Amino acid sequence: MVFTQMSCRLLAAFLPVSLATLSPLALAIEDTTTDPVIVTATRTAQTANESLSTVRVLTREEIIQRQAKSLPDLLRGEAGMHFVNNGGRGKNTSLFIRGTESDHILVLIDGVKVGSATSGNTPFQDIPIEQIERIEIVRGPRSSLYGSEAIGGVIQIFTRRGEGGVTPSLSVTAGSYDTFEGSAGVSGSVDGFFYNFSVSGVTTNGFNACHPEAATAFGGCYADEPDNDGYENLSSSLRIGYQFDGGSELSLNSLGSQNESDFDGNSQNQSETLQRLLGIQSSIVITDIWLLNMNVGRSLDESDNFLNGEFKSSFDTRRDTATIQNDFMLFDRDTFSLGVDYLHDKIDTYGDQNFDSVIDETDQFEDLSRENYGAYAQYLMSMDGYDIELSIRHDDNGQFGSHWTGGIGYGMEITDSVRFIATYGTAYKAPSFNELYYPGYGNSELAPEESETIEIGLRGAYPETQWAVTYFNTHVDELISYDSTTFLPGNIDKAKINGVEIVVDHRFLQHWQLGVDLTIQDPRNDSAGANQGKLLTRRPERSARMDLDYHTEVWSVGATLVSVGRSYDDLGNSRKVDGYETLDVRAQIELVDSWLLQGRVENVFDVEYETASYFNQPGLGFYLTLRYAPE
Repeated sequence: MVFTQMSCRLLAAFLPVSLATLSPLALAIEDTTTDPVIVTATRTAQTANESLSTVRVLTREEIIQRQAKSLPDLLRGEAGMHFVNNGGRGKNTSLFIRGTESDHILVLIDGVKVGSATSGNTPFQDIPIEQIERIEIVRGPRSSLYGSEAIGGVIQIFTRRGEGGVTPSLSVTAGSYDTFEGSAGVSGSVDGFFYNFSVSGVTTNGFNACHPEAATAFGGCYADEPDNDGYENLSSSLRIGYQFDGGSELSLNSLGSQNESDFDGNSQNQSETLQRLLGIQSSIVITDIWLLNMNVGRSLDESDNFLNGEFKSSFDTRRDTATIQNDFMLFDRDTFSLGVDYLHDKIDTYGDQNFDSVIDETDQFEDLSRENYGAYAQYLMSMDGYDIELSIRHDDNGQFGSHWTGGIGYGMEITDSVRFIATYGTAYKAPSFNELYYPGYGNSELAPEESETIEIGLRGAYPETQWAVTYFNTHVDELISYDSTTFLPGNIDKAKINGVEIVVDHRFLQHWQLGVDLTIQDPRNDSAGANQGKLLTRRPERSARMDLDYHTEVWSVGATLVSVGRSYDDLGNSRKVDGYETLDVRAQIELVDSWLLQGRVENVFDVEYETASYFNQPGLGFYLTLRYAPE
């Protein structure tokens, strides 16, 4: 069989790895342009500029350069994204994309769906940043390809993968709040076999998570515990695989994170959590125009919670996933994809409370679990000067029945460097187990949330500058919110969200690089009643991030300014969270080959701010890192 360029493109289409360093297609693209290859937006390989979705790619080089200490620290201020944190590192952290809910985001790690089936959220605070090779962010609905949860967007995290000879890596960090971090790993490849094994650990004493006023105020932690609330994390990742002659590949990946976090609370003030996932991926080149991908995975989210050392509750969930996708290259330019998905969510324990006591016999559950079967099709058409994307999906949920979602996108070249983009997509979100059955809180009568989104934008790509201006409009029906009249969650709300994102990346004077992300949005409660027209909770109307860096071959310096406008912490907009600005500065120097000395000053002006009422955020901090990072 002749291995043509079409086969290369198909091979890259669904590999859950760092494509920029792996696939023949990616290598060919890397030779001619710096435009990164992504797979998350369409579940097939495209460059970021080819995609009709709004995407962002963060590479390992950028992660090292930014010197971020956590995933929320790395991503905060990115266009369309806003993190809410309850009191420092390792504490509960939620992400809102384009004004949608914090559980309207699908998160994948190496193609495996992660997150808690009980809360519906992903523990971003516990995902080890030292294990990450790259991150792909897709803003906008993707339910027509992924099913439930992808109303606001999809984030896919790829763990590190080996290539070349035996390559060790090492880093050691010390800093404020008695913070100590370390990581070590080894990676490489030989005769088609590739591998990476990494471990990392973090310990920090932290600071007092919650204001004392929260003990008597409405909101916050409802406790007065003036102590430092520390955090510990121990994690590891493994990726091994083999590339066969002709381009087919088989790989296995695993990631584990064991965490302990102290926080303030009147019913619980300490948690021990465990995040684990295992995935197996295969990509088989059937013919020059046909690529078959098969993936299976399991992710675990387990937590034990304590009050002053006494056990109080346990939350253990398991998610099993499987995917078969066929990609066909048609007419030397178009791609047709046809796939099926399977998802099984299961709750093993729920502390001293059992869902059996609150689930009605008529509910279609067995052993506190539910299944979802999905089938999808996508056609990517490319012609001279324009591109079209069409996608449709059907989901059969074991509890909520049938759901159809779809998407359409159109792209047109205005000039060689400027492109017009217009997309429309529908999405839905099935209620989480907590929303349905949490004892004393859940509402088993909830219906799934549904949305429609229109996006229109212009993009420019020049040798030294890339920019994009995007308008988005999202309507969410059956929005799940807490109803103060019934003291239960209910489908009482509708939301209307309008916004504009502006992104600029500019390189100038040979050594300088400037990045600007600006989001202006109007996320409103559109339901009838007293709260109609109010801002949705914890969504700022504006946010911005600016990165300025100066690079030489030996050293670099940089700064990050993040600005966030006011928001509100309640549906009635009576409890305001003030806006804030923070400045971080950083520097690094190469001591000898591949050995870097890095320094970072966080929150230079020691600004006091909150992202949620009564929860403290880090003040002025200093961090020093010694890193061995061979290219």
